[in-house]
Amino acid sequence: MRSLLALVAASALLCCARSAVAQPVGQFPFALTREGQMLGAVEGEVASFKGLAYAAPPVGALRWRPPQPTDESSEMHTAYEYGAPCLQPALPEASEDCLTLNVFRPFGVDGPLPVMVFIHGGAFVSGTANDPLFDGAKLAQAGLIVVTMNYRLGALGWLVHSALSDGGSGNVGLMDQIAALHWVRDNIAAFGGDPNNVTLFGSDAGATSIALLMLSAQARDLFQKAILQSLPGRARLRSVQEAEAVGRQFVAALGPKTDLRSAEPRRLLAAEKQLLEKSPRSFAPMMDGPLVTEDLAPGFAAGHQSRIPLIIGSNDDETGLENESDIREELAPSGIASDELRKLYPDLARPSDLAARFYTDKVFSEPVRLLARLHAAIGAPTFRYRFAYVPEARRTNPEGGHGRELQFIFGAEGVPGAGILSRRDRAVAIRMRAYWINFARSGDPNGPDLPRWDAAGGDRLLLITNDRIASGDDPFAERLDRLAGEGRK
Repeated sequence: MRSLLALVAASALLCCARSAVAQPVGQFPFALTREGQMLGAVEGEVASFKGLAYAAPPVGALRWRPPQPTDESSEMHTAYEYGAPCLQPALPEASEDCLTLNVFRPFGVDGPLPVMVFIHGGAFVSGTANDPLFDGAKLAQAGLIVVTMNYRLGALGWLVHSALSDGGSGNVGLMDQIAALHWVRDNIAAFGGDPNNVTLFGSDAGATSIALLMLSAQARDLFQKAILQSLPGRARLRSVQEAEAVGRQFVAALGPKTDLRSAEPRRLLAAEKQLLEKSPRSFAPMMDGPLVTEDLAPGFAAGHQSRIPLIIGSNDDETGLENESDIREELAPSGIASDELRKLYPDLARPSDLAARFYTDKVFSEPVRLLARLHAAIGAPTFRYRFAYVPEARRTNPEGGHGRELQFIFGAEGVPGAGILSRRDRAVAIRMRAYWINFARSGDPNGPDLPRWDAAGGDRLLLITNDRIASGDDPFAERLDRLAGEGRK
């Protein structure tokens, strides 16, 4: 059936093969890129193009090398299905051949339209743009182009070793993201998008990536706005020496005389898993010099970041089952005794609640406030938020809120664990999504029928709670001031 559809579409393309903007062929949209003619699919009011290659497969001789361009083509390609997730231990369907992205656009709407590019999280070792939670349809229905991307993870994305000193820096995962942004700049007009109105958004590792891109000269002109969600803004990047030490451990785990570029993927994953069990942060961006030169907070303090409109915020609870080791790691060197924690959080009694609140504030809330202040200080429009809304069905057990606002922004329903079910949940999701959409269009999240979102001045932020959405002074300002003093030690 699909081959027949492709033949029908190909014959229709003969009269308009050089069209610059995505056009419908019957009920099947197509777009002409340098990689060929892409035939998408339509569901409801949204056209999607999935599994589009933005770089050559990084396999064989290209493993651990910077992303390479794809070949130009005039062939017809169907783009109905997601490409494989990037290689990672938890996903058996993952593959090294994974440098693909997905495009969602409103069907039958003329451009140029604002573009939102999402970078997924997962601590730089897991995750995929193919997650149903990140379906861009709801955002695209509002008249936007949404792009989601895969990039190399774990050892394949961040390994540093002398045997690989051939133009790679150990940050090939970040290079993949830049290559995807180049693809967007060069091709998004073919889908009706405006290459000069691109907003990056992402959570956790995705937000860290975007903040690094804001500090990188190599990405400076590839996007015009940014949204940083749950950004651990004071986290220290690995030094070259630390990254090299991890690289030696990784090669030792593979065994003697292993050819890194021909080793079987299962062996790479086994060695990676061995290191991650000892240290969950073994593979992540590092200060390589050419691409990454400084930690986030010092870079923002020096005003080295792009002077672009910014939304930045976090969740009221940033804990989850997957980061219990992170909580212990933050508590151990802090030197804060339990009685001091109780003074900071007098309304909490259980030790687990104290630990979770301290972790959330120290790793996310206070650093987010810091970066908001630093970005506003260079004269760039800056909007800070804290998301404290809990879906009504989960209020009897509200623990674990890391990344919770993502389901409201994407509007995901029917996704396991998403939890947007009630009328009130949907109303909050509509408003959150409207803020993000308005910001992508103009750099200002405010709009009709939305509570006013004040720019980040002093301790002003938008609070999204179970009771209301409103701008106000940060109710946690005093304790964040105390934590900020500790953060400077």
